[in-house]
Amino acid sequence: MLSDDWMGLPVWARNLAFRLACLQRPDDPALHREAAADLLSFGPDWDDRANAMFQQAEAMEGQPPTGG
Repeated sequence: MLSDDWMGLPVWARNLAFRLACLQRPDDPALHREAAADLLSFGPDWDDRANAMFQQAEAMEGQPPTGG
């Protein structure tokens, strides 16, 4: 979907989809970065949340995997 019409969904729906994906893969910094970059595409209202997600991804890379 992202490659076809990435603006096709409202920001709240995209945010929800990324949150669900992040819950399924909580130790995936690449996914968190992709979600954060997506939020930055929707204006300054989401910048704080996006920056927090970038910081979470950085923190994840500094920690050993939890192994589930």
